[in-house]
Amino acid sequence: MKRAGLAAGATIAAARPSAALLRTARPRKEDLLQDVHAERDKRKMALDRAGVKGLRYPICVLDRQRGQQHTIAEIDMSVSLPQKRKGAHMSRFVELLNRHRREIDIRKFRALADELRQDLDARAAHVEVKFPYFIEKAAPVTRSVGLIDYSCTFGASVFEKGASDLWVAVNVPVTSLCPCSKAISRHGAHNQRSLISVRVWFKKFFWLEDLIALVEDAASCELYSLLKRPDEKFVTERAYERPRFVEDLVREAGTRLRADKNFTRWNVEAESFESIHAHSAYAAVSFGKP
Repeated sequence: MKRAGLAAGATIAAARPSAALLRTARPRKEDLLQDVHAERDKRKMALDRAGVKGLRYPICVLDRQRGQQHTIAEIDMSVSLPQKRKGAHMSRFVELLNRHRREIDIRKFRALADELRQDLDARAAHVEVKFPYFIEKAAPVTRSVGLIDYSCTFGASVFEKGASDLWVAVNVPVTSLCPCSKAISRHGAHNQRSLISVRVWFKKFFWLEDLIALVEDAASCELYSLLKRPDEKFVTERAYERPRFVEDLVREAGTRLRADKNFTRWNVEAESFESIHAHSAYAAVSFGKP
């Protein structure tokens, strides 16, 4: 009985076609599917951009204090599309992101965008990665430690003839105190939270922490997540001693950026969320040519 069982098994194995024969006889499933994106479009209209927008993805960025920081990014990726091509292969955007998500490094960001351009055979490619970046800050007097987050963006565009554009943007919340209110009031002055938004183009690598500190120094006072009473006294008096109109915020930030030769071009915007008005105050300034 044992021999018969072995013989039967041998017969079944002999009748089963080999894996190589199956691959030859049966076309791959994906070869049978129509590639609509690659088809020709007859409307004769090239597109500036086509891609994915608002893709939320876990990434890892450089952190000066700890080496790396894990965060969640919102990502826009696009390429130019020639008039002859119907669409862009959207899956390739996510494939590229998955290859690089473990370290989003501004020093390699231009190369990442160029890899996207080549993967999709495009004349131009654009990548923007927006993410919250956390910094551990000590209170000014008690040194109590807390985390505060800043909205940061890395952006890159590359083109087929070698031209490229690389920039970093930060949104920095600060305190501003009104100079007019201080000048005309016998007691106190109105103050509010303001947001300074900076975008810079640069020659060499820099740390996000340094750019954020530069912007914070332009304000009446910086923000903290944790303050004890001695700290609160300090920030109140510091803001009172450094009054800033919204115009002052952009000028002070611009003066500091202009003094740093690493920044070849920059844009600064500020919005003060007025505590005595139902509207905001706004100002902007730019330096350098595109």
